[in-house]
Amino acid sequence: MSNEILATYANYALWSAIMVITMAMIGHALYLAWTVPEREAADEAAPREATVPEREVVAAGAGAKGATPGSAGDAAALHESGSAPGEDDGSVPVRARKAAGIASTLGWLGAMLLLTSAVLRGVAVSRPPLGNLFEFSVAGSFFAMAAYSIWSLRRDLRWLGVFVTAPVVLILGVASTVWYQPADELVPSLKSYWLPIHVTVATLSVGLFIVGAAIVALYLASDRQLGGERFWRKLPPAASLEKLGYSLHIVAFPLWTFTLIAGAIWAREAWGAYWTWDPKEVWTFVIWTVYAAYLHARATKNTPRRTANWIALAGFACIIINYTVVNFYFIGMHSYAQ
Repeated sequence: MSNEILATYANYALWSAIMVITMAMIGHALYLAWTVPEREAADEAAPREATVPEREVVAAGAGAKGATPGSAGDAAALHESGSAPGEDDGSVPVRARKAAGIASTLGWLGAMLLLTSAVLRGVAVSRPPLGNLFEFSVAGSFFAMAAYSIWSLRRDLRWLGVFVTAPVVLILGVASTVWYQPADELVPSLKSYWLPIHVTVATLSVGLFIVGAAIVALYLASDRQLGGERFWRKLPPAASLEKLGYSLHIVAFPLWTFTLIAGAIWAREAWGAYWTWDPKEVWTFVIWTVYAAYLHARATKNTPRRTANWIALAGFACIIINYTVVNFYFIGMHSYAQ
């Protein structure tokens, strides 16, 4: 099989992934839409449950197996798990559960198709498929979908699906049209064992940052109840959203730190200096600084959580600038990576 045919199959796999992930996005959106009536019914029943004496409610919540829906024990469990209210009490309608199940399966399939596309393209050109922005976008989208799907095995994240698949579809759509580059050989500067190490870790961290940014945006929006009260009944409490977003960032940040250090070492081998004030180098450090500021603010007691999370969102905005504006409008040593 020729390299041209492999490259064509890689594109077929990519277009198939876009369609599959789009269908997954629709399934996740239907899940959120179809959970509204049952949640509202549960809210209407809540005042009647509130009439139970407080001692009885506390006693019910004290037993892990004997706790009733709406008890203090259940509320604490939902807060820790990151699940939306009503996820574990059977109030989710069958059609919503089916939509979420189909969407989850499609999400796994979409991730596998992205991986297949990357592998076929790499085989077609006999190199790691990480040599330009198009290939970087495919790899980053794969890691975002894989991170969400794997995380969903441990937590009930059906409420998050549409907010992960939507940006992934957008990135892949732009990558396959505006940023597309035909499969070709690498420029001499990229022919190094550092390419799969440095760029793979970078794409992994960006994939995690995509999911983290989605959760942070939901947390900041929930604080102001944007979209109406009915919508926020489907999602976990704001405190749970904030904690989930933080847990992703404390994993992604060390990976980005490694990206920065590995890039400097590779620059020393390729260009003769660890630091040349190249625009991409500078923006990689800017991103690192902003996320470091977020983690510091998050760990500081006197800093409001909203302020800290706005810093995290600013860090993701810097990532977008780095891979779009800087790549195309700033001339530097990384200009070939468009």
